[in-house]
Amino acid sequence: MRPLPIVTALRERQEDPESDVPLDFRQVFEEYGRYVWRVLRRMGVRESDVPDVAQEVFMILRRKLDRVAGPGSLRAFIYGIAVREASGHRRSARVRHEMVTDAPPERTVDAAQHSDVERTEALRLLRATLELLDDDKRAVFVLYELEELEMREVAEAIGCPIQTAYSRLHAARAAVSHAFERIERSAR
Repeated sequence: MRPLPIVTALRERQEDPESDVPLDFRQVFEEYGRYVWRVLRRMGVRESDVPDVAQEVFMILRRKLDRVAGPGSLRAFIYGIAVREASGHRRSARVRHEMVTDAPPERTVDAAQHSDVERTEALRLLRATLELLDDDKRAVFVLYELEELEMREVAEAIGCPIQTAYSRLHAARAAVSHAFERIERSAR
């Protein structure tokens, strides 16, 4: 299997920093568009705001694409931009005070399977729990547990020492576990 052209270009840049191998922004966008969308949702950006924030992420990426060193760092680089944009967006006054809904609620329909209901409830609980975490813990938890990056990449993306990233992950896991246990106890 041939590596994607973007990976080849990044490897050439890594081997020869003076190389003028250009990165094709369109390929980066096509390869990482869904990833950015997913990260923004997991970082607490409302579905209705994701297109705008994703556009900001890719505008910044377009300006800074030449700073990416190698294939391993592109994903972390993009994640770092997405996390900062999501955090800034959530802190903006417009987001804090405005409660716009995507669409009117649909009528509820009984689930065909009990497991569908449990899965939906678990996802709702996870989203609510992630909302309660501070930005640092949420970023580490999402990157490590949900996006399955290595801790080295997580620490690089957030800009902290690896031990700090592990500490934040431990605290985030404890908060998530506690929330799930509390809900389980109240269901009994």
